[in-house]
Amino acid sequence: MNPITLIIIYFTILMGPVITMSSTNLLLMWVGLEMSLLAIIPLLINKKNPRSTEAATKYFITQATASMILLLAITMNYKQLGAWAFQQQTNSLLLNMTLISLSMKLGLTPFHYWLPEVTQGTQLHTGLIILTWQKIAPLSILTQIYHLVNPTIIFILGISSIFMGAWGGLNQTQTRKIMAFSSIAHMGWMITILPYNPTITLLNLIIYIMMTIPMFMVLMMNHSTTINSMSLLWNKTPMLMIITPLILLSLGGLPPLTGFLPKWITITELLKNNCLIPTTMMAIMALLNLFFYTRLIYSTSMTMFPTNNSSKMLYHISYPKYYPILSFFTIISTLTLPLSPQLIM
Repeated sequence: MNPITLIIIYFTILMGPVITMSSTNLLLMWVGLEMSLLAIIPLLINKKNPRSTEAATKYFITQATASMILLLAITMNYKQLGAWAFQQQTNSLLLNMTLISLSMKLGLTPFHYWLPEVTQGTQLHTGLIILTWQKIAPLSILTQIYHLVNPTIIFILGISSIFMGAWGGLNQTQTRKIMAFSSIAHMGWMITILPYNPTITLLNLIIYIMMTIPMFMVLMMNHSTTINSMSLLWNKTPMLMIITPLILLSLGGLPPLTGFLPKWITITELLKNNCLIPTTMMAIMALLNLFFYTRLIYSTSMTMFPTNNSSKMLYHISYPKYYPILSFFTIISTLTLPLSPQLIM
């Protein structure tokens, strides 16, 4: 693709969520969402194969439907109240329509079916954008209107997303689908705590992005798209064989790694609000997430290349230029748990 075209596309993707987050006008928020949607379509079909075309079509149809529902709710709200913002007097039906549209954009259950398929049909760097940066704009809108929406509906969406993210990733062999179901589960944790403490939702999002970026960088450096291909890490890039299990255990929320922090404070906050049974179910589902991360760890560091000839070790390997960036994100995503008292305060 033309470099100038790529710069324009990435700049538009960058500016879309920025416009959404910095606006109080619902119409401008919608414009920011549409900028992100339209700009990422060329990246989805850049590979020019039937699978990428299918992924781009699914993504466009789903996101366009969600945008249509959101725009309908915004215009009907303006017709009733004469304001480009949701207020206490806003009809609950319009708020529920907005919640549905944002849930579709975030990939929350039961509107999650498009996310694993789209992620699987795209290149790894595009999948990273879909699972991280594209989540920011809808979540920022939801954070601004959560106090107007029925908290029970939000809570049910979050719990069901945690369940689906845990169960859906169990039988997957494709790393991109595993990361997609991981995203669904993490979004469920963020949405569940939103009615009680939106600050924890923001912290959840930041830590999730910090953990997902290095994981995708590992996959991109080795072009690992299946669990079996992860077993070649020791032969191609031995250092990544040490880094990858740490990142995966942090994604699973295992103490004393950084990924334990959002689950810890989320569970603590829910218990303060007497949500004992849902919190217990969430913790059990987190163990299922940890199971399919452990499958990746097993393939990465506990299996060997199918040969007894040790001369196949590639000692002359040259690490990519962005290896220092991976090192930085690995440290951030695994060793920042001691900062938790300052973050919680």
